[in-house]
Amino acid sequence: MNATAAVVLYAMIWFLVLFVVLPLRIKTQGESGDVVPGTPESAPSTSSVGRKAKLTTLIATLLWVAIAGVILSGWVTLDDIDWFGRLDP
Repeated sequence: MNATAAVVLYAMIWFLVLFVVLPLRIKTQGESGDVVPGTPESAPSTSSVGRKAKLTTLIATLLWVAIAGVILSGWVTLDDIDWFGRLDP
């Protein structure tokens, strides 16, 4: 795996984890009873994007280390997952 592939893999993992972490522990304006005029009740009442970005970075880094370790160790290769190359015509 070259440096570009490592960065792309990390970016993909980071954004996937972000989309999983964003809706966790969200409290809407309707639940808190403080709806700002012009916004829907389902809008978040507080913004905790910074904390969620830090959590995302921590989780994504751990996942990236594990996945990159598997790729670099050779436990799983392209030949292991190349199902179409094994089919006889």
